[in-house]
Amino acid sequence: MTSPPRAGRPRASSRATLAEAACELFLEQGYENTSVAEITQRAGVSRSSFFNYFSSKSDVLWSGLDARISRAVESLEGMASDVGGRAVRTALEGIVHGFAPDPLALALRNAAAMGLEDELVRDRGVRHARLSAAIADAARRSGIGEITADILGAAYAAAVLSALRVWAERGAGSSAPEVLLREAFAGVHDLPWAK
Repeated sequence: MTSPPRAGRPRASSRATLAEAACELFLEQGYENTSVAEITQRAGVSRSSFFNYFSSKSDVLWSGLDARISRAVESLEGMASDVGGRAVRTALEGIVHGFAPDPLALALRNAAAMGLEDELVRDRGVRHARLSAAIADAARRSGIGEITADILGAAYAAAVLSALRVWAERGAGSSAPEVLLREAFAGVHDLPWAK
């Protein structure tokens, strides 16, 4: 005798299927009220499959951006001591270039409906701190003083994250995140790397 098919989606273990199931549940019942078990049940996969792709429920939202930030941090760490603002901005533009709607964009656009406002603020702070530190280190290596380097790091990291947030909140048909990032960079006009 064969067992009845499981409810929900066909058995799959892809990152995209899990992310889609998680976002559906976050919209239906809120982030805090959604468990990993419910996500895996909706996706039709095991709990261990979830943890093959994500380290936590929060990671569903942030893993795509985290991978992009990691590449930018590696690029920043590999820059020579004579690095200039243009090279730094180019590395940061890589974070938003070709950014397609994903779980984070959906969460930013629907933060209230998903009950994610506090979660997004806290987790955004973690990404801001990581990116800010890498930018500030590149600035210090190029001879910029400690305080100015920290300010540059914070300003450019805020520009990246703000551009993505505004792009996601505006939704389909809005300016590309690259356009918004260039506008954000223009706001950092009084700092040494602005030229």
